Amino acid sequence: MSQSNRTRPAASFPLSGFRRRLLAWFDRSKRDLPWRRTRSAYRIWLAEVMLQQTQVETVIPYYRRFLRRFPSLRALAAAPLDDVLAVWAGLGYYSRARSLHAAARTIVDERRGRIPRRLDDLLALPGVGRYTAGAVASIAFGVRAPVVDGNVTRVLCRVFNVASDPTAARTKSRLWALAADLVPADRPGDFNQAMMELGSTVCTPADPACPRCPVSGECEAFRLGRQRSLPRTPKRKQTPHHDVAVGLIRRRGKLLITKRPLDVMLGGLWEFPGGKRRRGESLEAALRREVREETGLDVQVGEHAVSVKHAYSHFRVTLHAFWCACPRGRVRPVKCDAFKWVRPDDLAGYPFPAGSVRIIEALPQVRP
Repeated sequence: MSQSNRTRPAASFPLSGFRRRLLAWFDRSKRDLPWRRTRSAYRIWLAEVMLQQTQVETVIPYYRRFLRRFPSLRALAAAPLDDVLAVWAGLGYYSRARSLHAAARTIVDERRGRIPRRLDDLLALPGVGRYTAGAVASIAFGVRAPVVDGNVTRVLCRVFNVASDPTAARTKSRLWALAADLVPADRPGDFNQAMMELGSTVCTPADPACPRCPVSGECEAFRLGRQRSLPRTPKRKQTPHHDVAVGLIRRRGKLLITKRPLDVMLGGLWEFPGGKRRRGESLEAALRREVREETGLDVQVGEHAVSVKHAYSHFRVTLHAFWCACPRGRVRPVKCDAFKWVRPDDLAGYPFPAGSVRIIEALPQVRP
């Protein structure tokens, strides 16, 4: 027996019955979602990218708006990245949009616009990981490929009574092997969607609806009364907070905005110049320093305009915006990819992070 066969976990129940009951439940109970009404690999791929770490209800309007602007893979590939980010703005995790755009261009340039069917070819595309490749291959092309996201992780941990940390590499490997065992050759895409649907609507984190579960008879955690304690949740670290000073720098009726480098968080988005306050530094001093480092300008910091709070996945920020004067001096994009002087009424045409959008929304009320 090979090493892979010795370490590959096997279910303790008949797989055919599990699959049959889960698929029958899915056929009866699945939600009517826009990406389930199509066989287009492009539309399925777009949905799977948007759904990563984002709730279905949030994704639906963005999905529809994105397809109105970019109805095909070629339309997406032909668009400037700024236009893609503008349509994506507010959905968060902007690296997904940048990778989607880059992958679309790769497919058009190297594959004559045809999304690949094979897992290895999908995995070679920019930003496509194991989950996205498995989802697109199974749902769009009927390839027998597993998927493991947060919902599937929860279902697997409960069905198989997996008590180890699901974020640990060894546990992740085990969960992927379990998912690969379960997915059938027939209707693999529907089965993967059924697993995700079960985790989203029945096998929920806090209060699983076990009496409504179509596979509770195979669930080891349910048998042992452990369904509410699994998956094991690692102890959360305290979320750090940063104060960020940003400048509303005016010149001749326009405001200065800068573009973040592509290789940093929120890369490709526009923002007001500024940055984090250092320990013992005033917000005004931090703003002068950050603007000088970013653009080469020396600004006169004036009145406080507005402060807004925003939470990211691993930290929180409070953005403190100040009106700034800078009657002279030439912008040198030292730590930004580009800059523009923009009329306040035109700011809505640029893709900004959510925190900056809230500052822009407040401008009519706070403008002195």
